[in-house]
Amino acid sequence: MSDVPDQRLLEALLDSWDRNNIILLNLLSALPEGGLEAKPMEGSPSVAELFTHIHFVRLVLVSEDAPEFARKLPEEEWVFERDPGRIAQMLNDSAEAVRDAVKTRVEAGRDMNLHYDHPILLLQHMIWHEGYHHGQIKLVLKAAGRPITDEEAGPVTWDLWMRKK
Repeated sequence: MSDVPDQRLLEALLDSWDRNNIILLNLLSALPEGGLEAKPMEGSPSVAELFTHIHFVRLVLVSEDAPEFARKLPEEEWVFERDPGRIAQMLNDSAEAVRDAVKTRVEAGRDMNLHYDHPILLLQHMIWHEGYHHGQIKLVLKAAGRPITDEEAGPVTWDLWMRKK
């Protein structure tokens, strides 16, 4: 991409994606004891399953829309992973796949294969999807008696969006 303003815009959008992933990782790190196991009610996914669902959705959409960046899909979508380090590794891997797919497709001027009128819409969809689940996770923790306060969450979530480099 040779046009400097366009390249700056792409970099800003990719930075928003990177920040989104860091915020999810920070939320994962801020979970209180027993937070991964928390569920809003019987039959609902646990916090751990919400994180693994996010990872799964990222990988499915990349495999459908930019298969050259596809990674091996997990066998299941809603996995109860007990190791936060493993969840973080999964999220970083799928975030990289999304980033690389969008960046390469935008720079090449290529559409996505199945969904989205423009590759950047994949980023927007993922940020919206993950923000939705971020809110669910905080609500589940609150309902389970293990809340993360705004004082704890703000510096590692909201503040990342507003921080200048």
